[in-house]
Amino acid sequence: MTIRRGKVFYKDYFAGIIQEDSNGVSFTYDKEYLKNKNAKPISLAMPLSEESYNDKVMLPFFDNLIPERWLLEIAEQNWKINPRDRMGLLLAFCKDTIGAVSVIREDENE
Repeated sequence: MTIRRGKVFYKDYFAGIIQEDSNGVSFTYDKEYLKNKNAKPISLAMPLSEESYNDKVMLPFFDNLIPERWLLEIAEQNWKINPRDRMGLLLAFCKDTIGAVSVIREDENE
C-alpha cells in the first residue's frame, strides 16, 4: 500500500501530520506545535498529546471534514475519486475548509 500523508494546519499554524498506511490512519501533533504555549487541540476528541491517534479507518474528526452530497458527487464525477477513499477525499477537498482546520497533501506547496 502507498503511504499517503497530509499536513494538518490549525488556522495558520502547522499542527501535525495525518497519514494512511497499511495499518490504518494516524494523526500525530508536530513537536514544535506542542511546545507553543498558544497551541490548541484540533479537536476536543484529540487533545494535545505526543502520542499518535490511530484507527483502522479514517479518524472521525477528519472524516467529518469531508464534504457530502452534491460536492461529493462532483468529486466522484470530475476527479474520479471513489467516495470510499476517505483519505483521497480529505487530501483533495480539505485544503480550504469552513473551520479552523485544513489539510494539505504533503507533496503540495503551501
